[in-house]
Amino acid sequence: MQKVWLFIRRLFAPLDKPLLVVTSLLSFFSLLTLAGAIEYTGFTRLYMQLAMTIAGFVLMVFLAQLDFHVLVEKGFWWLILFSAGILVFTLVFGTSQNGETNKSWLVIPFVNFTIQPSEFVKTTFLLTLAGHMELVKDRINHPLYFGSLLIHGGLIIGLIVLSGDLGVALVFLAVFALMLVCGGLSPFYLLGGAAVAGLSAPFIWGRLNKYQQRRILTGFNPELDPYETGWQALLSRRSIANGGFFGRGLTGGTYHMTLAAAHTDFFFATFCEKFGFFGGTLLIGAEVFLLYRLVVLSRETRQDYGSFICIGAAAIVFAQTIENLGMCLAILPVVGITLPFMSYGGSSVLGMYFLMGIVQSVAAHKKARTVVPSGGSFGVLASPPGLSDLIRRFRRKPPVQKK
Repeated sequence: MQKVWLFIRRLFAPLDKPLLVVTSLLSFFSLLTLAGAIEYTGFTRLYMQLAMTIAGFVLMVFLAQLDFHVLVEKGFWWLILFSAGILVFTLVFGTSQNGETNKSWLVIPFVNFTIQPSEFVKTTFLLTLAGHMELVKDRINHPLYFGSLLIHGGLIIGLIVLSGDLGVALVFLAVFALMLVCGGLSPFYLLGGAAVAGLSAPFIWGRLNKYQQRRILTGFNPELDPYETGWQALLSRRSIANGGFFGRGLTGGTYHMTLAAAHTDFFFATFCEKFGFFGGTLLIGAEVFLLYRLVVLSRETRQDYGSFICIGAAAIVFAQTIENLGMCLAILPVVGITLPFMSYGGSSVLGMYFLMGIVQSVAAHKKARTVVPSGGSFGVLASPPGLSDLIRRFRRKPPVQKK
């Protein structure tokens, strides 16, 4: 038993404890809420969420033991290939769920299990973008190198847009923009992008059909169509209000039972009806602390792309939280985005723990850099040359000529 205990201590020693506690707390809130709504959600969803939480926790602990330098530097090209390849495969062979029109899901044969690849591509995209920014960080405002970043981000975001998943595309866009800003991108590029978006907005709006236009308008003001497109958002808001200050109790509340996605997109409404304003404030506080810890870790790491990884993770959590809370409060369009660590869904839970595993790896290896030899065990997989080789070649200064 002593050897087992020592082994467990060694596994958990490199983990960032505040990050570990807050992610565990959010997962506990999720399981507790699903257990309280068992009459609506069913035992199967509770068991699935529990299984995915345990699997995700194990995955996070495992990834924390790996050196993120190896993943970024030696797996750079393979991660790009995976990110684009799995999205293209989903675009061709994917399917939709719950009557949606977007093709964001893959059905695993023989086990009748579906996954949403974009949940995992968030992390692989984050890793490759961080590595790319490390490569061009001194010249990020040069049009050529800024253009290479646009191609990198546009490839992945474009494939998400083609799949029809607007909510996930907005998360990717937020990650891309925030990482570029933190990387030192000139404000003139941001102003130029805003100007292009503003000038093209009327043209894009005119290309939408009336149903699409109505969905956007009612997203910001659901009272415009309270019995159709605005119904779920208004019902979500009523569910939150019905919770009062301390909520209707773990097994109480009735509004959430009529919500079409009370266990996924509108999970916050279900939580607030059961635990009230007090519980909702506690939940938001936990998400804010998670963001705070990610920002702290980004400042503590000495490697620039380790810092970019933490900032990107914070952007993912921030974008998903804001979008989801805005949907549930009926002040933002319903775009089908989950609340981090809370909403039901195997892909969502595993994807977030995958992300936190990489962040834990950054926390564990932030003090000392592990030098990975170019001819190491990952050398074969890193062909063409790994990112570390490209960085050395890219920044190699010409020899000084002697007079």
